[in-house]
Amino acid sequence: MTDDATPDPAPEQPLQQIQHSSATARIPDQIGRGVFATAVIVLHGANEYTIDFVQSLARPNRVAARVILPPAVASQFVIALEQALEKYTASFGQPPVEPKAPQPAAQPAQAPEAAKAAAAGSGEQTSSGASGGGQTGGGSAASGEPAPRPAAPQQPPIADIYDNLKLPDEMLGGVYANMASISHTASEFCFDFIAQFFPRSAVTARVYMAAPRVPELLGSLKRSIGA
Repeated sequence: MTDDATPDPAPEQPLQQIQHSSATARIPDQIGRGVFATAVIVLHGANEYTIDFVQSLARPNRVAARVILPPAVASQFVIALEQALEKYTASFGQPPVEPKAPQPAAQPAQAPEAAKAAAAGSGEQTSSGASGGGQTGGGSAASGEPAPRPAAPQQPPIADIYDNLKLPDEMLGGVYANMASISHTASEFCFDFIAQFFPRSAVTARVYMAAPRVPELLGSLKRSIGA
């Protein structure tokens, strides 16, 4: 006796698009207090962008938060950040520029004899004494030849940068986010990075940055995404 009955096909799984809202995202207690960052490093691979928010207020510098964004979300974050800066400017004007550390004053040029005497008297051979005359930015050497232009400062290799950064083991994998929420006051910006997963969205990182630093963040992101 043969059984011609065929098994019932598996019932279709219901498909439903989940709508999320950043306003209802859960904020874990350890995330809610946030971290403060003074600099940012943006790394990118084929499938993700890594944003390392750095604290450089004390030595050693340390990574305060590492956020992983998919490429599409990174591009959306750039657009949202541009819009947030436009709103900030409309309300408070351009972000204030932080004063830079004072540069050491250039030493005045010395005659060859004076420079050599100064070097001999101090027991050290300075660059002025060795070349036969002090040189300033657009000056000439004592031989009458034009002084070489100073080389443009080069960025250190990324490996050297991370050799001098404290990156805790528990932060190596970073936190994932597929949405970001931006808010600001007159003095600082707050970034909430959110993982939108069912049944509820959750903030995975909260980062504060002083308003003058935010254009640098935007510039770093745009350069990385444009690479």
